[in-house]
Amino acid sequence: MEMQTWARSVARAELADTLPRRWAHSCGVARRAAELAPVLGSSADLLAAAALLHDVGYAPRLATTGFHPLDGARFLRDAHRADEQLVRLVAHHSCALLEAEERGLREVLEAEFPLPQEGLLLDALVWCDMTTTPGGDSTDAGDRVEEIIGRYGADSLVGRFIRRAAPQLFAAVARTESVRAAQPR
Repeated sequence: MEMQTWARSVARAELADTLPRRWAHSCGVARRAAELAPVLGSSADLLAAAALLHDVGYAPRLATTGFHPLDGARFLRDAHRADEQLVRLVAHHSCALLEAEERGLREVLEAEFPLPQEGLLLDALVWCDMTTTPGGDSTDAGDRVEEIIGRYGADSLVGRFIRRAAPQLFAAVARTESVRAAQPR
């Protein structure tokens, strides 16, 4: 709970006033993470922190490259000396490597932030993000992908990325839902 409390404070400071809709989304993603706590045990606090901070790189004062996973991870590493696993989860959330490739930043992202080793946590973060609307409500992953395409446009950089990433995103969501369903109630 300690990491989550710190993450909420950092995310609120960076997003609540400047990007209230992004802050609402981040809070919704954190609520989804809480649903996975019984499955994750001791890693639940880490997932909750990553959920709160996954979009912190959108904060205007942090957006140096315009690629929010990289900007957010650099901020957490450099300004806060945050937990390395947390930083890597933020850097790689929701198939960020594919978007980095579209932006010509894949080598930079991989060099600075190696892919997290814990696949379940990365899948869980994808599930949390891809099943939360921009306003923070729960949704279906397919609807979320369609919403992103509609918001950015199918031929935009983000539209191209999300269409390309969709099979991997849906697979991560399915794996997480399978683990979640196997958990005794």
